[in-house]
Amino acid sequence: MSRLEFLKTLSDKDGTRRTGYMLLTPLLIILIWQFSSSLELVNALFLPGPWTVFSELVGLCLSAEILPDVGATFVRVFVSFFLAIIIGTPIGMMMGYFKKVYYSLEFVVDFFRSIPATALFPLFLLFFGIGDAAKIAIAVWGSTLIIVVNSMYGVKHANKLRLRAARAYKAKGFKLFRHVILPESLPEIVTGYRLGVSLCLIIVIVVEMFIGTNVGLGHRILDAQLVYKIPEMYSAIILTGVLGYAINKLFMLLEKKVLHYSGR
Repeated sequence: MSRLEFLKTLSDKDGTRRTGYMLLTPLLIILIWQFSSSLELVNALFLPGPWTVFSELVGLCLSAEILPDVGATFVRVFVSFFLAIIIGTPIGMMMGYFKKVYYSLEFVVDFFRSIPATALFPLFLLFFGIGDAAKIAIAVWGSTLIIVVNSMYGVKHANKLRLRAARAYKAKGFKLFRHVILPESLPEIVTGYRLGVSLCLIIVIVVEMFIGTNVGLGHRILDAQLVYKIPEMYSAIILTGVLGYAINKLFMLLEKKVLHYSGR
């Protein structure tokens, strides 16, 4: 066996082992769920068996009944996250690079970051009403603060040796930013993006439950719970988790492509 074939075999084995570990915990959860349901440790009305829930989920997807809810939630998350990136990234980078900007905004950012976004529901309702504007605005608010903090520390944690070396070669202004500061700060900025988009999804789901809407996964979850369509409620919860997982995986792939130099 050649060295290349040997390395490929090891890689295949690692991939199989990794897949096995990934499936282990979900399978264990399903087994515990099935065990609890079969022995009626929990009332079947509140915890139907996994097969019942998965059958309901497949039915909802095949009938496309739940697709408008998934689409509405995804659009709200995407718009919120896009606006949060546009607002939060430049503010955070300026705070990280300019001391005067940092001292001016430090208290404001830390103060509002300590207030849960959900506690500001009434305020956003007053300003934006009960439409999509309020849902998007509060998700933008929550995720922007995370992006600001991560962007700020990304710049602050930039490799000081590389910065000194670049300045020694008379690099300054946009050239210094483009070739040193931005590449050095991107790993933490992208981490902030991943945290921010997850928070966007959480906030959007919660506000869909409690701020008037006719479509969205949050609305579907609460509506199913109120009329005791419990399998449908669990199906919507599972779809929410799948959506969040897919978005996170997308960012991980993007991180590998864009930040291939990280740690070197």
